[in-house]
Amino acid sequence: MSGLVAFLLTLCLGGYAHAQGKEWKKLNSEVMSLYRHGQYDRAVMVAKKALQVAEKAAGPDHPDVAMSLNNLAELYRAQGQYELAKPLHKRALAIREKALGPDHPLVVTSLNNLAESYRAQGQDEQAESLFKRALAIIEKTLSPDHPLVATSFNNLALLYDSRGEYREAEPLFKRALAIWEKTLGPDHPDVAKSLNNLATLYYSQGRYVLAEPLYKRALLIWEKALGPDHPEMAESLNNLAALYYAQGQYRQAEPLYQRALAIGEKDLGPDHPDVGTSLNNLAELYRAEGKDELAEPLYQRSLTIRERALGPDHPEVATSLNNLALLYDSQGKYEQAEPLYKRSLAIWEKALGQNHPDVATSLENRAGLYRKIGRAEEAEALEQRAAAIRAIRR
Repeated sequence: MSGLVAFLLTLCLGGYAHAQGKEWKKLNSEVMSLYRHGQYDRAVMVAKKALQVAEKAAGPDHPDVAMSLNNLAELYRAQGQYELAKPLHKRALAIREKALGPDHPLVVTSLNNLAESYRAQGQDEQAESLFKRALAIIEKTLSPDHPLVATSFNNLALLYDSRGEYREAEPLFKRALAIWEKTLGPDHPDVAKSLNNLATLYYSQGRYVLAEPLYKRALLIWEKALGPDHPEMAESLNNLAALYYAQGQYRQAEPLYQRALAIGEKDLGPDHPDVGTSLNNLAELYRAEGKDELAEPLYQRSLTIRERALGPDHPEVATSLNNLALLYDSQGKYEQAEPLYKRSLAIWEKALGQNHPDVATSLENRAGLYRKIGRAEEAEALEQRAAAIRAIRR
């Protein structure tokens, strides 16, 4: 949640009583702690209280109010509640533009955060416009080698990558990497993140020979800079494991997935959403190996964690439902699979919109089940709708 981190690193406590400023700062520190431990519902409650303190003490148009709005919006975004997040980000953006000027770095933060909510829902045109505006501000106000310029290149590249526009994404990822290496040094964690992003682009293209050394270098940087048990290590281990998984190298992937899971459970606790992700990844591996008896309890535990931590309507909950349905489907347990497919589709439609690629995937999965049980007309209707979504996204 980079927007929330940026917010807490730039606290502005002037403009109202010292006691109120201390309370506001304390509340936001609590929000960060709750977020880190995956306690999003409690974090939202505390963030709302912080917002009330800022509005009462400083007035509705103070930059500190914008920071609190941003903080609350980022929590909603983490829970997949993008329609709750966007109006808060918009209000924060308006406050910052008025109070700080249209070219202030915090305006860029608001633009990027709002763009991320649009991108998550597949609303790419809105996201691209905001990312480009943020980049224009940064290039206008800062030197071409400033780390924030790299951040803007990276954000735009991630958008292009998600759309499969790899030719547009690759040079931006490389420019971001070059800036971070030059300004921060070759062993900085931000360099590791940049390497990871470029490697993931190559992974998406099936260019595994190019991806592997980048993933490995990122892993070494994080281990050296942050220690072997840092949560960033879990992400890097998962990525390298996914690369091996995609190539059918299951023996190389399994210990990496297991190590990532152990790091998450130790550092974040057994009920953190990141643990749910690691459980899902390991379950996917076992399902591919035909070890259904190992995969099923991991899928179920992942689903439970995600529902509890993120809420029943989060896209990651839909992912767990869909994966568990695929397992039951492959076992011929069609009566168990069908309601899971239906629920995952409903979640994705609500959170991401009717024309998101994940919606098409869900429709195709359920259509496959219907064909197996002789419901060809229903299958064809779902396949036609999925094809229409794919056509829109081309």
